[in-house]
Amino acid sequence: METPNHSILIVEDDVEIRTLVAELLVAEGFVVTQSSNGRDMDDAFNKAVPDLVILDLMLPGEDGLSICRRLRTNNNNVPILMLTAKGDEIDRVVGLEVGADDYLVKPFSPRELTARIRAILRRTNMRSSIARVRSRRFTFDNFVIDLDARQLSNKKGVPLILTSAEFDLLACLLTRPQRVLTRDQILDRTQGRSAEPFDRTVDVLISRLRKKFETASPGTNLINTVRNGGYLFTALVEQVP
Repeated sequence: METPNHSILIVEDDVEIRTLVAELLVAEGFVVTQSSNGRDMDDAFNKAVPDLVILDLMLPGEDGLSICRRLRTNNNNVPILMLTAKGDEIDRVVGLEVGADDYLVKPFSPRELTARIRAILRRTNMRSSIARVRSRRFTFDNFVIDLDARQLSNKKGVPLILTSAEFDLLACLLTRPQRVLTRDQILDRTQGRSAEPFDRTVDVLISRLRKKFETASPGTNLINTVRNGGYLFTALVEQVP
């Protein structure tokens, strides 16, 4: 069995759920730390930044949305898998808007949880191979992106901070320029899953990307919505030698 040795921080106030999830992940080979609220989470971060955070939406004191927003405001791009209650579609959308990478609705199966975690970690694995000979760097519009280093900046070298989910979506689009991609195709390529009914994950991530591009370069329009089709990356993409 694969032994990832990735560290996961569970932020969940329900002791029974937190314990069950921790036991499951330890059995799968993960290194697990547990917190019951935002303050405990901060203490855990001060000791070591985890590879992924499982963050419950409903927490005592500072709730999951506020914690997620705070982490992103501080440019902390640790991947976040948010746990939400069944039927809380609005909260799920808001969670994505403030920076969560994905969400999982309670109750969930152990298999679904581990599959989501592994998918996120595959996309955001920070242990990059030192054997890389060259970076995959591209320019488009007023920006430069390095897909291997997972860095985006304008041509003056000023970085744009993206979450892991935003970066994966951008990479998916720019490596297929001038091609309409459906929501299902984007989700499959970036998160390894199909869209669920009323799933707005892609729409929210697109909105977040557009806002960041507009802030960095006013008037920029790089991603078009194609009615009844999906999304189209319109910029001319050139590989950097």
